[in-house]
Amino acid sequence: MADTPPPAESPSSAAPPPRPNERKSALAKRLPLLLLVALGLYLWQVTGPPERDVAFQLAGPGWASVRAVDLQISDPEGQLLKREERFFPSGPPPELTYKVDLPEGTWAAALFVKREGSDARVRLETELVVGEGQYIVRQLQLPAAVR
Repeated sequence: MADTPPPAESPSSAAPPPRPNERKSALAKRLPLLLLVALGLYLWQVTGPPERDVAFQLAGPGWASVRAVDLQISDPEGQLLKREERFFPSGPPPELTYKVDLPEGTWAAALFVKREGSDARVRLETELVVGEGQYIVRQLQLPAAVR
């Protein structure tokens, strides 16, 4: 009895091979969900505030002694939207550029400038009027008493 081969399985007990359309139908079932997720991600990106490039051109004398600049952008109610501090071992470049998510409107920008050899910070204020453009450029000069 040990030499007898195992009995052959009958065709009714074996699993049927997958149909070619079965794979396509599984993808077709998931496709609407995948499209909804993709649409949701797209709308989430489009409806958020666009990223703007805010550039401050440092004009006039006195900027070579600046060692730190602290930028603060706030809304009309005073709520802080962006704060970034940068340090410069040998003075800032002629233009400081910041990437900020800002919708259209008017925003207050304050830059606190720390000069070499002084603990006091000079406050420079400017208004940012944001329209449809991506770039916002403002020129800044140090006050005459500070130079």
